[in-house]
Amino acid sequence: MEKGGKVARSGGLARDSFMTFAFLALLGLLAWKLNKPVETLSFEIFSVIDGDSLASGEQRFRLQGIDAPELRQQCRREGLSWDCGVAARAALGQLLPGGRAECRGGQRDRYDRLLVTCVAGGLEINREMVRRGMAVSYGEYQADEAAAKAAKVGLWAGSFERPRDYRQDGGVTARRGDDPLAAVGDTIRGWIGWP
Repeated sequence: MEKGGKVARSGGLARDSFMTFAFLALLGLLAWKLNKPVETLSFEIFSVIDGDSLASGEQRFRLQGIDAPELRQQCRREGLSWDCGVAARAALGQLLPGGRAECRGGQRDRYDRLLVTCVAGGLEINREMVRRGMAVSYGEYQADEAAAKAAKVGLWAGSFERPRDYRQDGGVTARRGDDPLAAVGDTIRGWIGWP
């Protein structure tokens, strides 16, 4: 009986030790996650790459929650084609007085761009691009998109292909050439919601 009791106690001790270790590891992971700082960026000057991308030096940033037309993208308004991608870039530039903004983010996209929300002149830039109809909602800002659509401003004043669809249907894919793997990759990214 004593022999069996020792075995039971040592088995219980091992189980208790494992549970304690697992609990402490979980607590450590939770503490690390909660204490992970959100990157705050306050650069003097941002340059505008396109309607949803910025740069500062070598770093690249993507405005989170929006998708603007690609630079070469064309849209239609009153039966005429217009450079909506160029117009989106210009609109973003107008919202950044002197290129200055405070941007915050903590995640990166598949291109290693920091996903950011920016504020300049008291305006949240991401939201304002959607409100002005120069970008569409991409997971956020649905109410702002609905308001822009109802007011028929920017892209909503005519017809356009959503930027993600444009990339899939020939915009970016066509520039990559006839690489079938690139087209497959674009399709998969569309299914999972990546721009």
